[in-house]
Amino acid sequence: MAAPLFADVAGDIEVSFEFFPPKTEKMEETLWESIQTLSPLGPRFVSVTYGAGGTTRERTHNTVARIARETAIPAAAHLTCVEATREEIDQVAREYWAAGVRHIVALRGDPPRAGERYATHPGGYENAADLVAGLRKLHPFEISVAAYPECHPDSPNPGADIDNLKAKIDAGATRAITQFFFEPETFFRFRDDAARAGITAEIVPGIMPVMNFASVQRMSAMCGTAVPAWMGKLFEGLDEHPAARQLVAATLAAELCRKLYAGDVRQFHFYTLNRAELSYAICHLLGLRPKVGAALVAA
Repeated sequence: MAAPLFADVAGDIEVSFEFFPPKTEKMEETLWESIQTLSPLGPRFVSVTYGAGGTTRERTHNTVARIARETAIPAAAHLTCVEATREEIDQVAREYWAAGVRHIVALRGDPPRAGERYATHPGGYENAADLVAGLRKLHPFEISVAAYPECHPDSPNPGADIDNLKAKIDAGATRAITQFFFEPETFFRFRDDAARAGITAEIVPGIMPVMNFASVQRMSAMCGTAVPAWMGKLFEGLDEHPAARQLVAATLAAELCRKLYAGDVRQFHFYTLNRAELSYAICHLLGLRPKVGAALVAA
């Protein structure tokens, strides 16, 4: 029998989506349209990011609280150690719990000013492992943490990165979500290294669909992600063709996910940049379909 033109997967995957808090009314509208589009896929959770130095603290809280209040989708709030004391961070966490939020994405966070070295805030949590341990003392949160398949920019070597991840898991984290990457072998190598270090927690690949190649190059440079030469060639000449660029981006990300699936990955976390279409198309290509009775945004 001839092989099908598209190597469909079984549709037995689980997905989660990441958003950032809206800065304007128009952006808020776009965000809620995105949540409405993606919610029928029945995501495990959706997470909302948190700006450097707590700059979006209030917007993040409002967005997460609204998701928890108006939808049946589990909402996860990002929380960082940056520019806040333990007491201030604990208070934010307590407010999340009171708002019905049961899942925290616990991160060290980036320095509030670009180019600076990270420094622990006086009286603050030292790092993400310390933050995880602190959250564990407050409430029985589900806690996700970050993982870096290509080594965090502040880490001296990949071994130190794995040690740091193990410290976060040992402190009580539920799972790790990776920084985005562009080749499946990058993830498999990291997963093998983590397993050798005795890490048994779920490691979920973070998938970044390429909406704008120049932006992805900038973000990749900041976080130490390698951008393969073939990717540049693939997006070359598409700057003035946004629709074509989206088609290429969806195909590329779906192929990455398909190869990860072939390596026994069943959970995926999508960095949506508050745009639903690409993530929805990728999930569709992976066999995911709207679930009957799935969580929908309240009208």
